[in-house]
Amino acid sequence: MDTIFSGIQPSGNLTLGNYLGALKNFIPFQDTHECYYCVVNQHAITAPQDPQLLHERTNQLAALYLAAGIDPHKATLFVQSEVPEHALLGWMMITLAYVGEMERMTQYKDKAKKQGESIPFGLMAYPALMVADILLYQAKLVPVGEDQRQHMELTRTMAERFNQRYGEVFTIPEMFTPKGGARVMSLQEPTSKMSKSDDNQTATIYLLDDDDAIARKIKRAQTDSENSIRYDRENKPGVSNLLSIHAAISGKTFDELETDYAGQGYGTLKKDVADLVVGELRPLRERYEELSGSPELDAILTAGAEKAHAKAHETYEKAIRAMGLYR
Repeated sequence: MDTIFSGIQPSGNLTLGNYLGALKNFIPFQDTHECYYCVVNQHAITAPQDPQLLHERTNQLAALYLAAGIDPHKATLFVQSEVPEHALLGWMMITLAYVGEMERMTQYKDKAKKQGESIPFGLMAYPALMVADILLYQAKLVPVGEDQRQHMELTRTMAERFNQRYGEVFTIPEMFTPKGGARVMSLQEPTSKMSKSDDNQTATIYLLDDDDAIARKIKRAQTDSENSIRYDRENKPGVSNLLSIHAAISGKTFDELETDYAGQGYGTLKKDVADLVVGELRPLRERYEELSGSPELDAILTAGAEKAHAKAHETYEKAIRAMGLYR
């Protein structure tokens, strides 16, 4: 089976966008691929973090992975910092990277603008750690959104560079965008992605929001004054966003939804979307409550770290021997 690797930072509460755009689409891979899903907490420290909060968010994200449907008997779930080879190979990748490559990374440039003059070097160097994350598991496919294309191109470049200099060690990974992954936008600014860091709390649905909060946020979602329900991202971004959420959960096409809602108002659409989201997230939230802080979660993460370490160490040994870093 081909190997899949994916990781999410524990830098805030996961949103409906994270779930419908990525997490939900990870589940089917468990039956067809060798899957490694990682809480990439070492990426989170490229910005200052409260240690206790980072610890809590790491465990929270792991529980959400499982609550969303990741089966630890089929996939390997682990925390990045518990597998030392990530940092070790990350340093080796840094030595192969060029300053110009790191400076051209769009996400680095965007984040650096917010830092002012004191830019942490980790902010520039962390793409090399992303490269190591993927290459350690000889991943063939990496399910990511379009915003990660530049990082995937860097990963392929670095793998090819290493292989050309030191011999064939790493699989050249391919970017994979799962079909059906919804691009969920802000409920208040529907031309922007739904963000877990949005200051406007009514713009974002969090996976741990209760039923009332979900319904209230969707009821207040921005639409337009036309009152016709059709999918048109450019001219009707708010309505199109609600239809995207509906389609991602119900499985209906936009054409089917337009037919269903012909002659109906936005209030009906909002109520139906709210009911769908509540029905989708309630069992996830209940399973999360069972797992949060439980011995079961600890046991799963311990077993996951052991399995990930075995796979990562095998690749790391090949890399250090190829590079001459052995006694």
